[in-house]
Amino acid sequence: MNTKIAPSLLAADFGNLQHDVEMVNQSEADWHHIDVMDGVFVPNISYGMPVIKAIAKHATKPLDVHLMIVDPDRYIKTFAELGADVLTVHYEACTHLHRTLQAIKAEGMQAGVALNPHTNVDLLADTIKDIDVVCLMSVNPGFGGQSFIENTYEKVNALKTLITTKNAKTLIEIDGGVTSLNAKLLTDAGADVLVAGSFVFKSANPTQTIRDLKELAG
Repeated sequence: MNTKIAPSLLAADFGNLQHDVEMVNQSEADWHHIDVMDGVFVPNISYGMPVIKAIAKHATKPLDVHLMIVDPDRYIKTFAELGADVLTVHYEACTHLHRTLQAIKAEGMQAGVALNPHTNVDLLADTIKDIDVVCLMSVNPGFGGQSFIENTYEKVNALKTLITTKNAKTLIEIDGGVTSLNAKLLTDAGADVLVAGSFVFKSANPTQTIRDLKELAG
């Protein structure tokens, strides 16, 4: 197993964003995780298109863009043009999820679906074969640095069973509260991608922290 590590740039130093993007480029991380928040779907606002354009200019690894916004369909083409490789929308924000997934794929991106902590994985049974990545929120979305929700392990197990039963190739991504204490437990449960923000960027040596997570996760 080769677990992907996706440092969340929401926790980066915005005064030295190029430096932090280049650190991720040179580290053992696999993706740049970019959280887009609109202040409506979640009670916070992150960054918009100009900042993502600046990140894309310096990033040499895939951009994993997580939309925590209402009406994400309006912006699918825009994020494709900005260079997103994976575009994740929230199940809770999509009235017509299947149509949204097809629109993302039509723009040449991998399609992701995020689930809030209270949303049951069984709701994806009809669309799982169309989903490249399911992002399980292991904290309530909108703010960095929150405590990990322990029920996530059971959710990973349930999602892994659904993926296997449906013969899908979907990756399981965990977003929120990931640290060296739970990385191995999450991958043992079936996680494929670990998003880490504060744990990486607020550490004394982010490059080493990424390496440690990669080794722990396996």
